[in-house]
Amino acid sequence: MPDLNLLITLDALLAEGSVAGAARRLGLSPSAMSRALARLREVTGDPLLVRAGRGLVATPRAMELRERVGELVDGAQEVLRPAARLDLSRLTRRFTLRCSEGFAESFGPALLEIIGAEAPGVTLAFTLKEDKDSAPLRDGTVDLETGVIDAGTAPELRAFPLFDDRWIGVVRAGHPLAQVGDPTKIYAAAAHIQVERRGLHSDEIDGAASEAGIVRRVRAVAGGFATALALARATDLVATVPARHTLGLRRDMTSFELPFPLPGFTVSMLWHPRMNGDLGHRWLRQCLRRACDAVLRSAQE
Repeated sequence: MPDLNLLITLDALLAEGSVAGAARRLGLSPSAMSRALARLREVTGDPLLVRAGRGLVATPRAMELRERVGELVDGAQEVLRPAARLDLSRLTRRFTLRCSEGFAESFGPALLEIIGAEAPGVTLAFTLKEDKDSAPLRDGTVDLETGVIDAGTAPELRAFPLFDDRWIGVVRAGHPLAQVGDPTKIYAAAAHIQVERRGLHSDEIDGAASEAGIVRRVRAVAGGFATALALARATDLVATVPARHTLGLRRDMTSFELPFPLPGFTVSMLWHPRMNGDLGHRWLRQCLRRACDAVLRSAQE
């Protein structure tokens, strides 16, 4: 019969990417973890982690197993965990959510309303997400973050999709071109604000516009959607932004569909697997999902 304890060991090794880190996580000595890794290699018939410079990297087989092993360990821990209840009325805790300014303004008020009604002793700190570094989630500086999963997302993070989004054009209220009614003419005739931030590929927007016969005349460059919309609100420039992500930032502005196809994307919440079974953290994740659903449902009414 296979030793199911090896699943916990494998999960720690794949999440930490190092023998020393996995040993600390499970409270074992490095030598004991090295022996466990040797046993795992024997059982799976794969090296799992191989040397690359001063560190270790996962093999393709290990990458294939990562999510499955994590789900099995989480499920086993859930089954074996004693029944517990979270007394929200007496919960005193500070959570940190890392997200963009646009996300905080669009969904933050609804999230705070839910938290305040259910757990008045909880404080929610919003911190700006400027990169995809997973260290704050790993070390506990950040409890939860939102973003788009891509090649730069740390593979050990857990994720849950919050909503799908699409790109739109936005101009100030009363913009002279807004009376035209033709998105192609608006987009082609106006000058534009280009957003440059990690994970956002402005060249894809330019490429899609070019295929439609439109060359964007960039007059300003912004580091984020909040800045881009603030500039568009006070000028005749056009900002190209995510529709749902910027609901709270583009109030009283005029939005229009882009005159060319552009792939959408999914905004997810992400957290470190060590927080997966934490009752307070699980409640926070549920609150965020409910807040996003409520805001988007209200926007459709």
